[in-house]
Amino acid sequence: MIKEFARAKINLTLDILGKRADGFHEVEMIMQTIALADVIEIETANEIILKISGNDSLPTDEKNLAYRAVLEVQKFCGKNFGVSINLTKKIPSAAGLAGGSSDAAAVIRGLNKLYDLNLSVDDMLKIGAEIGSDVPFCIIGGTCLASGRGEKLTRLNDLDIFDVVLIKPHGEISTAWAYKTYDENISEIHPPNAEIIKLLNEKNYDAAFKKFYNVLESVAVQKIPEIATYKKFLQDNGAKIAMMSGSGSTVFAFIDNFNLEKFSGDAQIFITKTFQKVI
Repeated sequence: MIKEFARAKINLTLDILGKRADGFHEVEMIMQTIALADVIEIETANEIILKISGNDSLPTDEKNLAYRAVLEVQKFCGKNFGVSINLTKKIPSAAGLAGGSSDAAAVIRGLNKLYDLNLSVDDMLKIGAEIGSDVPFCIIGGTCLASGRGEKLTRLNDLDIFDVVLIKPHGEISTAWAYKTYDENISEIHPPNAEIIKLLNEKNYDAAFKKFYNVLESVAVQKIPEIATYKKFLQDNGAKIAMMSGSGSTVFAFIDNFNLEKFSGDAQIFITKTFQKVI
């Protein structure tokens, strides 16, 4: 049996550069792994079996990215093998934390070990890109600049370990809806990613934090106003930085000595840390 941790991600920045001919958006974003993780346990089997605990609403067939990851590995390797996957969900769904993508990434890493497939990191990244834009990042983790539609990765220096608070409001935001709405309300503010990377390399975190920005945050607030409410709450309680991750709706903050008793909102809350590279 192989055990893998499917770690969530947050966006330190998210910028949209335009619409591509293939229908995707050209993006540039700084991504960061955090310690919050789903747990994947895989064993050999005669067929593909996916069992999920912690979220009864998720599909257990090819509509689930973890299941699809098996199919894509089979296709890449030209092999038809079975596998039994036990997935324990800890990452909230539709939260901007890449929970499904990270599950797929963990399955790819796990299958490589379980069946001695000898897949290189580049091989795994190619497989991941066929599944979803965030999957390649979730395979390697750490701190990366992601470009293209998110699948082109540049490894950055590991961020220091910071305490992270996540607040997930009720309600979900479709990624497709967020990007479509953004196209109708294009932001004039964009994160200066090159400058931020320089500051992060210098470990000038206070200056870097002030420049973090997610262009989809103003869009998401239109649908879930609590995003702005929880962001202000975190800022008022000592956050070094507070902002939305991905297309939402989770708000994250780097914050020391967070007092959970101060929070009285109707939302899921998680206390975790940043996490350095996975592989």
